[in-house]
Amino acid sequence: MPDPSHDETQPRVEPFGPVSARPRGAVLVLHGGRSRSRERARRGLAYLRMLPFARAVKTPQTAVYLLRYRFRGWNGGARDALRDAKWAVTELGRLHPGVPIALVGHSMGGRAALGAAGGAGVVAICALAPWVTADEPVAQLADRAVVIAHGDRERMTDPAGSYAYAVHAKQVTDRVARYDVLGDGHAMLRRAGDWSSLVRRFVLGELGIEPIDPDIADAMREPSPTGLRRELHRRDHHRGAVS
Repeated sequence: MPDPSHDETQPRVEPFGPVSARPRGAVLVLHGGRSRSRERARRGLAYLRMLPFARAVKTPQTAVYLLRYRFRGWNGGARDALRDAKWAVTELGRLHPGVPIALVGHSMGGRAALGAAGGAGVVAICALAPWVTADEPVAQLADRAVVIAHGDRERMTDPAGSYAYAVHAKQVTDRVARYDVLGDGHAMLRRAGDWSSLVRRFVLGELGIEPIDPDIADAMREPSPTGLRRELHRRDHHRGAVS
């Protein structure tokens, strides 16, 4: 049921499951959209696509929220999704003062997450199939941990663009890793468990809820291009093994 108290012309952060009174970390999940659209954002396919990632990082120690944008589009110089993401980071800081924040975004949401990385409290950004180009600013990533992942069957966003972006990001933070997800595309369906595992390992490690993942840490230590063209391993989710 719609919330009659909410102004649909404003963005909102929607909690995913119960929110602990004293979480150790907060996670903001940002869905994709369109390059241009002034349609009101709804809980459509792009929103639903991010629910498995919200579930992956949900623990008794994390406060997880999904961002509902004002509009479906980025909209050129208006950068509407980025404006909403920056507002949401401030809102999470108000809701959970002093708690570290991780951002997880897909496609347009990945671009918004990377752009909002300079917000107070943000420690980690995970961008999945992000819609980015090499000439976008990276200064806001200083002192942040960044993981980017892109499928090799991508048809909507450019893996070469996210690689070039990662190379530039390495100039302001040495904690950058980028993964090629072989055999998968923009919808992240063929290897859904592998995408979710990467997000969980990275986010919970950076928030201090689980140990830092050794594979991600190793990728971040490697110089370009090796650490920015790491193949995402397939994981046996029943045994926790990696192949």
